[in-house]
Amino acid sequence: MTRPQIPDTAIPDGWTRDGDAIARRFTFANFSQAWGFMSRVALLAEAADHHPDWRNVWNRVDIRLTTHDAGGLTAKDTDLARAINDLKDDHRT
Repeated sequence: MTRPQIPDTAIPDGWTRDGDAIARRFTFANFSQAWGFMSRVALLAEAADHHPDWRNVWNRVDIRLTTHDAGGLTAKDTDLARAINDLKDDHRT
């Protein structure tokens, strides 16, 4: 299977390549804000049927996006990353 090719120019602001994925760290004022953000991301991910690999430690949320069944980064990942960025912009700390 050929791995999907997404150019660096298609990677949304704030996200970086991480192997066959893109990743970003979000930082909030406290745990409650971080958890609220994760809840909103979960609703987006469920609606898109595309789920992040993520980790929360107190006020930080680390998100990694890849399309496992495609073997790498696809438009599903960059689209979800843009939607997550919009949530973060709406959820300023």
